[in-house]
Amino acid sequence: MLKVSLVSIVDDDQFFRESMRRLMRSLGYPVEAFRSAADFLASHRMVETACLIADVEMPGMTGTDLHRRLIDGGHAIPTILVTAYVDDVDQSGTLKDGVICYLQKPVDETRLLQCLRAALRSGKPPEENS
Repeated sequence: MLKVSLVSIVDDDQFFRESMRRLMRSLGYPVEAFRSAADFLASHRMVETACLIADVEMPGMTGTDLHRRLIDGGHAIPTILVTAYVDDVDQSGTLKDGVICYLQKPVDETRLLQCLRAALRSGKPPEENS
């Protein structure tokens, strides 16, 4: 029997958060959405999450900081970071730290799905990381 993988979305932008939630549901994935990294970390769903999609720029804790905190805490979750403001240095650093993909908003749906499949398959990035 195929295990259905939980996708968690962390983004302070309600429109993006809800759009991603609808997309993941339409693809058949159970999904939880959180407005902040703190909300995600406090949730019991964190340990059930098979793929995390997080915004880079959020108040409080950034998506990059969230990814590092999860790794430091022993909860390495395959992570896709999204941002409206691409920073080549940040992108390079996060990919070296194990982020599956670093995508620019508005997110290309085809590329997002490639990244999602890669994250759920093995946590290894797809061929192209941008």
